Amino acid sequence: MNEPLPVSRAVGHGTAKLMPDVDRERAWLLTVDGAPQSYVDLDEPTHLEFEYARRLGHVLDVAGEPGAPLDAVHLGGGAMTLPRYLAATRPGSRQDVVEADAGLAALVAEHLPLPAGAGVAVHTADARAWLEAAPDDSADVVVADVFGGSQVPAHLTTVGYVDEVARVLRGGGVYLANLADAAPFAFLRSQVATVAVRFAEVVLVAEPAVLRGRRFGNVVLAASDRALDVGTLTRAVAGDPFPARVRQGEALRRLMGDAVPVQEATAVPSPLPPSGAFAIG
Repeated sequence: MNEPLPVSRAVGHGTAKLMPDVDRERAWLLTVDGAPQSYVDLDEPTHLEFEYARRLGHVLDVAGEPGAPLDAVHLGGGAMTLPRYLAATRPGSRQDVVEADAGLAALVAEHLPLPAGAGVAVHTADARAWLEAAPDDSADVVVADVFGGSQVPAHLTTVGYVDEVARVLRGGGVYLANLADAAPFAFLRSQVATVAVRFAEVVLVAEPAVLRGRRFGNVVLAASDRALDVGTLTRAVAGDPFPARVRQGEALRRLMGDAVPVQEATAVPSPLPPSGAFAIG
């Protein structure tokens, strides 16, 4: 059997590489300009290698009745890790994936094709522009994992953007976002304040070291107009190889402090990670 070989290609936002995992027969790591973007095991789509992806998966697990299909919108596609996960854990789900980088989408479609009947439609478009054209009350879940380079774009951080998310979600729907920040959490605090304008329930999930300000890292934000199953979520993330904690309620209000919602005129991208924070060889 021929061993899989790495693939490298110039795409819209840099140089994308697909690198096979020597420990898993049909598993691949996607990087763009050296920054890890996605990890996919084609034979085991429920395997979520990255810790932040596991946490997003745990939130998806409590976003509806166990195993029931969901209508999902994914802003940011990468190697389609979470769409594959949702298709496997909630068969019959209808999913739209919005990926701005046409070259990246083509690379993934060529080398890591989605399984037949996955129920996933891929759209090459700007995430906010696509969302603004989407119908009202058309999704159960909106997942935002969009990074331009290593930063969340400014136009996906505002009250206007969150208004569009809330419009597209059905009542009881769940919004998830993968964010990254470090103490003093100016960006993260502003995002909590922004999302709280439209959603009554907001929770954060992250490693204790990140929440305590000891290092830069990913934070999963989840929001809804209904109470989330925080008990089940807390147990799930605590059992991960790198345990995480859920922060909500008064603890979250203390973190938010005097942060104000982000308007279009004040929007900025998320902070750049420290040199080498997510890079690999």
